[in-house]
Amino acid sequence: MAIKNIIFDLGGVIYDIRYENIADKFRSYGITEFEKLYSKASQTDTIDLFEEGKISPAEFRDYLRTLSSVSLSDEQIDEAWNAILIGIPKERLELLGMLRLKYNIFLYSNTNQINYDKFTSELREKYGFDIFEVTFKKAYFSQILHIRKPKTEGFKAILSEQGLNPEETLFIDDSPQHIEAARKVGINAYHLTGGETIEQLFMCNLELRQGIV
Repeated sequence: MAIKNIIFDLGGVIYDIRYENIADKFRSYGITEFEKLYSKASQTDTIDLFEEGKISPAEFRDYLRTLSSVSLSDEQIDEAWNAILIGIPKERLELLGMLRLKYNIFLYSNTNQINYDKFTSELREKYGFDIFEVTFKKAYFSQILHIRKPKTEGFKAILSEQGLNPEETLFIDDSPQHIEAARKVGINAYHLTGGETIEQLFMCNLELRQGIV
């Protein structure tokens, strides 16, 4: 069955990120081995709650303060937490613009209010428009949906709300646990690995590429 819909992950797929930047910054504040609390593969229950919008940014900052003997300001915490953010290359945004001419494209991202406020503001300033409203048919963020991957309920909610046939839907992510969750609900899924980009994926995958050239 032909693919009609594509659901993209954000961080590591569309938006370049670097987890190590957070650990490096918090280490300078006296919080050592932060990578054991937050990484691509796993994170603490409190960070899960923050990404599901179930605790506020203020409560999350207070949680991080319990991890350090240093009295951290809100600004220091936000600076460290946002250090993960790198940006979206122009050519990647242009690719998405081409893809939306052929496919219904969506976004499903595990994120949080601190990062969300930062990257939406910076992207709007850089490109002059809200790429999440303009580029995607709809963008789903975990702290707004109140469900984070790899819970299958998030995928089910998107399929139901948008009336999507999972067999006609492709999900692209860089985390294996998220790929597995999508496949459990019948969605086709592609795992970006080894530094592969979506630019390379669509250049190599002739079946999908034919839809945009």
